[in-house]
Amino acid sequence: MDEVIKIVNDIKQGNIKPIYFFMGEEPYYIDRLTDYIEDNILSEEEKGFNQTVLYGKDVSLEDVMSSARRYPMMAERQVVIVKEAQELSRTIDKLEAYAQNPQPTTVLVFAYKYKTLDKRKKVTKTLEKAGLVFESKKLYENQVGEWIKRVLSGKGYTIEPKAAAMLVEFLGNDLSKINNELEKLIIILPKGTAISPKHVEENIGISKDYNVFELRKAIGERDQLKAYRIADHFSQNPKDNPLVMTTGLVFGFFSQLLQYHGLKDKSAANAARVLKVNPYFMKDYDIALRNYPMKKVSAIVAALRDIDVKSKGVGANAISQADLLKEMLVKIFN
Repeated sequence: MDEVIKIVNDIKQGNIKPIYFFMGEEPYYIDRLTDYIEDNILSEEEKGFNQTVLYGKDVSLEDVMSSARRYPMMAERQVVIVKEAQELSRTIDKLEAYAQNPQPTTVLVFAYKYKTLDKRKKVTKTLEKAGLVFESKKLYENQVGEWIKRVLSGKGYTIEPKAAAMLVEFLGNDLSKINNELEKLIIILPKGTAISPKHVEENIGISKDYNVFELRKAIGERDQLKAYRIADHFSQNPKDNPLVMTTGLVFGFFSQLLQYHGLKDKSAANAARVLKVNPYFMKDYDIALRNYPMKKVSAIVAALRDIDVKSKGVGANAISQADLLKEMLVKIFN
């Protein structure tokens, strides 16, 4: 995120590169940077003649370079943006010829999603020398909560840890999807609001009581009544609570718990760092650590592997989601 801010600030200050190559598995920042250039480098009057947006599936790399070599009309520079540029991956090495001598009055932008250039190749090194190459990497799920907090802080909001955890549990590390949901909250809630689980439930549709986060918490506390109640809710709403996701996240919880048992340094700070868990939630892991000895956790992990295979339809075509959830809880609690 800091690198993104630096790129934007450099453009604001007039330090504009002739080539921007945005690539990587996380499309969110690629889209944001591309949109910023599209909206801000040229004035509205200049855009008509001097801003070209191309799509990788519709053009060849030769077409792109031909557009980039044109001169601007009645303006200091032109902007050529190639969206979905990953469609040009088979011929992208040809870009080296243009990068060796880029048109100084052109800002050429590539939005190269879900893929990266080989950093050892000459084309990548030439692009880095001539312009700017930015790799947008996927965040780990344990980093997304902090990202949500920073995004909302920049817009004048705060968020409770549980509310952020609900978003991560439901949406994973897809920043574009998360940002869309945050935008909904920002539209509805007044500036300065501390976003709570209730806000998330009422405005996004994620239940604050019936979600995998609460299921894991109930399991960790050995609250069987609550766990079975949540599992029953999941069985009645399978589209909103896919079994594969549920078993995967519960498996991840016990895998972390097994790792926690094996730590010599069980201090909150070290455990949170090693387990990649928000320190706020370490108390839930401490409770589970007391409730599930290491030998029991090992047995649960093995059982969950079997449940996970069945949840994917392997050797369990006749078993319903409700029965598999019950089987999972029986093996955990017994």
